[in-house]
Amino acid sequence: MSIPVSQMIRIGTYIARQHLAGRKRYPLVLMMEPLFRCNLACAGCGKIDYPDEILNKRISVADALHSIDECGAPVVVLAGGEPLLHKELPQIVEGAMARKKYVIVCTNALLLKKKIDQYKPNPFFTWSIHLDGDKEAHDKSVCKQGVYDIAVEALKLAKEKGFRVTINCTLFNDADPERVARFFDVVTALGVDNITLSPGYAYERAPDQKHFLNRRQTKELFRGIFRRGNGGKRWKFNQSSLFLDFLAGNQSYACTPWGNPTRTVFGWQRPCYLLGEGYAKTFKELMEETDWDKYGVGNYEKCADCMVHSGFEATAVKHAVANPLASAKVALFGVRTEGPMAPDIPLDKQRPAEFVFSRNVAQQLELIKEAKVASNGNAKAPSRPRSEEKPGEKIEPAA
Repeated sequence: MSIPVSQMIRIGTYIARQHLAGRKRYPLVLMMEPLFRCNLACAGCGKIDYPDEILNKRISVADALHSIDECGAPVVVLAGGEPLLHKELPQIVEGAMARKKYVIVCTNALLLKKKIDQYKPNPFFTWSIHLDGDKEAHDKSVCKQGVYDIAVEALKLAKEKGFRVTINCTLFNDADPERVARFFDVVTALGVDNITLSPGYAYERAPDQKHFLNRRQTKELFRGIFRRGNGGKRWKFNQSSLFLDFLAGNQSYACTPWGNPTRTVFGWQRPCYLLGEGYAKTFKELMEETDWDKYGVGNYEKCADCMVHSGFEATAVKHAVANPLASAKVALFGVRTEGPMAPDIPLDKQRPAEFVFSRNVAQQLELIKEAKVASNGNAKAPSRPRSEEKPGEKIEPAA
């Protein structure tokens, strides 16, 4: 079984409590970005396109643990940016585990060898190492040579030290199903506990906008991958069987953005991990005052091609709870890779995209400036945005 039984029982119990309480919207996974700064500049990522005033911001230990309590989700994913650049990350991890939360730290692994002894193996803790395919594919994806080798060595070290380790694999339209399948065989042989799969999302400010998958391409790619792995049964995934079935075009799902709420250095991000269309000060405000019907496939142009787990895994889990036989069928027989696909949600009524990144940045810089003026009356002028830096340019960690 891919996911530990104890984790499945705890999450299942949590879901049952939400249903018994009559809650229609509740979180499964808290996505926390304690910083945006990263030591890579990947062409398909828009997470570091901020001035240094913002890249230097950190969520404190106290704020992080308050957000974990406020949200109440059973799983906490710590991402970024590169979370290992956050000097207080070990305290955040320990505090979350003390609350019996399953903690996943997503890392590019460049700093893992240096930092690993600050953490201890625990049933509630998992390293998720970013690997977007074999050596050639991954180094191309992150725009830097040698990263794959460093990540694999870190993966081996983490396994030797007794940690639970998964990989997070994001795929684009240049992915080859045969190569991806061989890569899954390689990491399985290395001893990874699970694989997390996702098609790339077209971030508004990603430097490379040419290699994102549309919905049809996503379904055909994942059918091609699963076909080479006995319907996907050859590998262990850190995702529900029905979400994998969705990736292969066999399920029609609307997204559930509140299932993976996101806390960043700006606050609670509306509406989801992938879209920063505004920010709430509290989790309660996020849940109660967000106009959820404005977003999602069929509602908003930016969501049209999204099939990412952060939006649809919670939908698949809800389906599995309502129809456990459907989930069991896919788990037993594998993902169907032939035949007709489920119909897509129509896009004819979606509202046009709003490009709000620059406005959000300006607002946050103004807040930072006001805070500095209030504290010492000496605000620093904004530095150049990350969009003006070349992919692969050296990024120095903040002190």
